Amino acid sequence: MHSAVLLIEFGSIILGLGLLGRFAGRFRLSPIPLYLLAGLAFGEGGLLPLGASEEFVATGAEIGVILLLLMLGLEYTASDLVSNLKTHYPSGLVDCALNALPGAAVALLLGWGPVAAVVLAGVTWISSSGVIAKVLGDLGRVGNRETPVILSVLVLEDLAMAVYLPIVTALVAGVGLMAGSVTLAIALGAAGLVLFLAVRYGRLISRFVSSDDPEKLLLVVLGLTILVAGVAQQLQVSAAVGAFLVGIALSGEVAEGAHTLLSPLRDLFAAVFFVFFGLHTDPSSIPPVLLPALGLAVLTALTKIATGYWAARRAGISVKGRWRAGGALVARGEFSIVIAGLAVSAGIEPSLGPLATAYVLILVVLGPLTARYTEPVATWWGRRREPRRPEPAPQATEAEAPVAD
Repeated sequence: MHSAVLLIEFGSIILGLGLLGRFAGRFRLSPIPLYLLAGLAFGEGGLLPLGASEEFVATGAEIGVILLLLMLGLEYTASDLVSNLKTHYPSGLVDCALNALPGAAVALLLGWGPVAAVVLAGVTWISSSGVIAKVLGDLGRVGNRETPVILSVLVLEDLAMAVYLPIVTALVAGVGLMAGSVTLAIALGAAGLVLFLAVRYGRLISRFVSSDDPEKLLLVVLGLTILVAGVAQQLQVSAAVGAFLVGIALSGEVAEGAHTLLSPLRDLFAAVFFVFFGLHTDPSSIPPVLLPALGLAVLTALTKIATGYWAARRAGISVKGRWRAGGALVARGEFSIVIAGLAVSAGIEPSLGPLATAYVLILVVLGPLTARYTEPVATWWGRRREPRRPEPAPQATEAEAPVAD
């Protein structure tokens, strides 16, 4: 009987997510806010709380995080990452300063303590690569001159997560300074080793994993990723970082084939992850934090626009391209929820989950709008502020010219 209820509940969730995704696609919106709202509806205090399938959904959510980071790693080669790090690291530092500090400051002002401040700093810092990539495609801007600048900022954020996530994992677990230092050293050592091996021996690793049979390729890549993620988690590093490093190590045809095969699985389990996060957020806890979430969303939307503008200006992009780059970076999404989920699971601060949920809901809806309208609004405002030049006096024609006496 329990098995039948589990199948009914989980089947209903998947069907509902599919319908929500179709609805969002019809209006060219990101489905993430709808997935979060579905989780709120089925969680504690929601319209129809789940029972039998919650543990199964939790496992699916963990796989969703692993696949999100794996697919992100597959997007980049190790040489691309090293090149971006050398060329665009000033933009990454500006991005961190402008967008992480507001989150940390708000957490401290609310009296949540230093650990929650580090977590909320990550929530406000990391943009949503998935949402931004989709928006750029929808707007036809993939080939624009400012797009490489946007991608460089996103790559630097993804690289920073390989260092940031182990720190957060150690902090929320409450380990001491010595244990936390060891965890960070292991994470940095693992990331450096993987980058070195990927640069020097990436072709050999890809050849080992490669297979002409899609079934075998899928099983090997998925199995290797989950295995490495499990080992990383056992070492208190982060399962997500382990999956990200596996993606970086694979390149060429193997990465392209794995990306094609794993994309549907990624979409499925990522949707389950957002539902799971919503399940653990009581809807009644959102109204008290809605005002801080709104204020933080507006502030960090402006700081992201400033980040993109500065990075594009540094790359020699025109003024219109600078505004487009800034507006495109506003959206937050999957990684903000991943970071907040670590703190929620550890019980760091009860209000952190609701605030992160409201914050992401606001910016995942606002992000596509700022990407589309920041440049036209900035252009209109600039023209309005320009001083009007006096119109030249009309020249007299020969017929109107005065006749000399």
